[in-house]
Amino acid sequence: QLQLVESGGGLVQPGGSLRLSCAASGFTLDYYEIGWFRQAPGKEREGVSCISSSGGSTNYTDSVKGRFTISRDNAKNTVYLQMNSLKPEDTAIYYCAAHPTGPLLLFRRCVLYPTEYDYWGQGTQVTVSS
Repeated sequence: QLQLVESGGGLVQPGGSLRLSCAASGFTLDYYEIGWFRQAPGKEREGVSCISSSGGSTNYTDSVKGRFTISRDNAKNTVYLQMNSLKPEDTAIYYCAAHPTGPLLLFRRCVLYPTEYDYWGQGTQVTVSS
């Protein structure tokens, strides 16, 4: 059974850091683009960052550029989102999602549209507050 599980969320003060993990089970992430999305109360789900199947290309929404870093460790079947200099407006439930590309599209630049992604985790809460 294909499954994505997020972890690493929590309560942090403004300016603090968290590292989210997205672990896959039931399949290997080698040929999947992975995206991180977030949804705050009363708002639509928005794309935060994504990484290509090869790991050589990343994409970030403007509000997190320079603060968040996405990476993947295929040996551990896990994708990470390092979040630094967190702000109250980063508060949301964070989801990871996977889109299969196959071996021919390893280097394709990923996109931050939720409709592009086929498999979703259950989410992890991130709260930034003093």
